[in-house]
Amino acid sequence: MKIERTGMAGSLESSDVLVTIDPNVGRGVEVVLKSIAESRFGKQIRLLIEETLSELEVVEARVQVEDRSALDCTIKARLVTAIHRAAKMSHPDWEHLS
Repeated sequence: MKIERTGMAGSLESSDVLVTIDPNVGRGVEVVLKSIAESRFGKQIRLLIEETLSELEVVEARVQVEDRSALDCTIKARLVTAIHRAAKMSHPDWEHLS
């Protein structure tokens, strides 16, 4: 999926996550994670982000994730929403995501 513009989803409220994704043409995927739970769950969060990007075939993007102890399902939902907004898709295809 081609990232065409900045896409955002989520908030900085407790138990939520703010995801911002930008085009990163020619530089592959870059993930910047800031999490209050990074020492305990940083590896799992990064793995979830990478798997979701791979599922949606995102290969050139800069992803910034500011986590406030969100559950995995919340992180994935926010990331998918931000990706679809950045790709200018009005209706995400939730059926094909695991």
